[in-house]
Amino acid sequence: MSSVVDDPAALTPAWLTEALRSGGHEIVVRGVRHERIGTGQIGASYRLHLDLAGDADGVPKTLVAKIAAGSPESRDRVKEGFRKEVGFYTHFAALTDVNTPTCWYAAISDDLLSFTLLLEDLAPAVPGHQATGCRTDQAVASVANLAALHAPLWCHPVLHEHAGWLTPMNEASGTFLGDLMGMATEQFVERYATALGEQDIGTLRAAAAAMGRWTIAGAGGGAPFALMHGDYRLDNLMFQPSGPGVSAVDWQTATTGPPVRDLSYFLETSLRSDQRRAVEHDLVIGYAAALCARGVDYPADRCFEDYRLGMLQGPLITVLGCIYATADPSPAADEMFLAMATRSCAAIRDLGTLDLLAG
Repeated sequence: MSSVVDDPAALTPAWLTEALRSGGHEIVVRGVRHERIGTGQIGASYRLHLDLAGDADGVPKTLVAKIAAGSPESRDRVKEGFRKEVGFYTHFAALTDVNTPTCWYAAISDDLLSFTLLLEDLAPAVPGHQATGCRTDQAVASVANLAALHAPLWCHPVLHEHAGWLTPMNEASGTFLGDLMGMATEQFVERYATALGEQDIGTLRAAAAAMGRWTIAGAGGGAPFALMHGDYRLDNLMFQPSGPGVSAVDWQTATTGPPVRDLSYFLETSLRSDQRRAVEHDLVIGYAAALCARGVDYPADRCFEDYRLGMLQGPLITVLGCIYATADPSPAADEMFLAMATRSCAAIRDLGTLDLLAG
């Protein structure tokens, strides 16, 4: 088995030949050229231009290599994200129907501080832009892709076998997260005090206060669970320029939980609030219908209630992502976090999410 690479210079023809052959591809890489792409927060990605000898056995001439980046200290803080992404491609990508890059090689070090993925190059697809939002046809395709992720492993016992790294929520972790959200929300409000309205500040604080209860709401007792992306939003989706075709990337937040929270989070953060209000009912019903077509018994009215409840996924990921990000603050990041926060707050109020938790 080939080793884990921690430096793009180590992505040599010999290393790549061994790595690809470990997956059963009888090829020889004669040469390689790499270029940095993307702006990953917990990893670095490089496009590899391969010079392949003879019959390439279906291996494309370009791949994307994703490896760990940053200091040992910063890696230690996000190493569970490394583990989740490698674990998704190793154990689950082939068990779902979600559009995601084909993985040609995956490895992670024993201490979880280094990893290497060789992934399909999705070019000319480009990532969505969180602050701008997406078109309705792109939202339709993204929702269908979520159903393709969730349905094959809906309430599937195989997910319990990987609970150690998928880390489903329980009462203890919910309490911890609730306390963490309380502190992080105050920092978030202080950082963006001049940009947030009083109504949104009140909603963020109320959401933080309810977070401990919310994390375990709708869990257990026969409630549905599935493999979740956990951060299914525009920056983690790649769209083809010729149409709404979409692929999901960046699986560092993969987990097991109430699957509709992925849907709530996507719609509340990725659509302008007026746009969401106009199309969300049809999109949620379409998601339920797509699950039904794949054999999942999940009534549309139950789906919509779970969708309403799932809205706290927005402030959860937005606030914690902002306050504990490893990257330095920037105007672009501020624009993104504010768009996500204000859209989430509007959705929480529109859909009465906090009332559901109080009831």
